[in-house]
Amino acid sequence: MKLLKIISALTLFFYANSGLAQAITGQWKTIDDETGKPKSMVEIYIKDGKAYGKIVKLFREPGEDPDPVCEECTDYRKNKKIIGMTIITDMVQDGNEWEDGEILDPNNGKIYDCKLWVEDGKLQVRGYVAFFFRTQTWVRP
Repeated sequence: MKLLKIISALTLFFYANSGLAQAITGQWKTIDDETGKPKSMVEIYIKDGKAYGKIVKLFREPGEDPDPVCEECTDYRKNKKIIGMTIITDMVQDGNEWEDGEILDPNNGKIYDCKLWVEDGKLQVRGYVAFFFRTQTWVRP
């Protein structure tokens, strides 16, 4: 009986955690904090137990380069195309949140510590350095 309870608890834990992983996976539309306009579409996926996110589409204004490169990046992404670029890396699940990874802002090339969680069906994306942070809300398309 005790073994059955342990197996049941482990099964419940596995399904609960796989549901949390599924909650953040898929495509999310990023919204500009200042203009409220969509900026990009990011696809979040799980690989080897960690979450990653790559840009799959950019929403560009007329006259803007439709396929820009990250000129401001200072790492291996310097001068690489932004579409297809992995901007969220190595996120580890901790309860209802994903943390301990990083997020790149391809507009300025800066890399921030990152935390992700779903709240009211929307993805909360927090980039931070020390005690300073900014949280964006991403929505399903």
